[in-house]
This record gives sequence, C-alpha cells and structure tokens, in this order.
Amino acid sequence: MGIDKETPEERRERLRQQELKNNPTGNSNDSLNRDVNGSLVDLVGGLGWKGTGILILVLIFGFIIYAVFFR
Repeated sequence: MGIDKETPEERRERLRQQELKNNPTGNSNDSLNRDVNGSLVDLVGGLGWKGTGILILVLIFGFIIYAVFFR
C-alpha cells in the first residue's frame, strides 16, 4: 500500500513508529510507563470515532450526575 493510499490511522502509526526509530532514547520513559498507565493515543485509536464520542458523552453525563447529587 502506498503512502498516498493509507488511512489516517495507518499514517499516525507509521509516523509514530518513525519517531520511535529516529529517537529511541527520548521516548524511553513513555515506553516504560505505557504498559502501566496506558496511552490516550492507543485508547482513541482502538475505539474509533464512535467509541471516542460515546466515551466523551459518558464522562460528561457522569460529571453532571456527580454535580447534581453529590454537591
């Protein structure tokens, strides 16, 4: 698959891999802690736009419910 035919997700992943290859020591702390903390990029990339939208709505409604009942 050529660079002009790749999806945005594939392009992001290719650029991330290039950055890791070009600067391996700059990202060492991130890579060591990624398995513990997770990564927002990995979460959003795995969910897609619908899953990300649902996650945002759940967070907003959760905050509203918390504000109404516990304040």
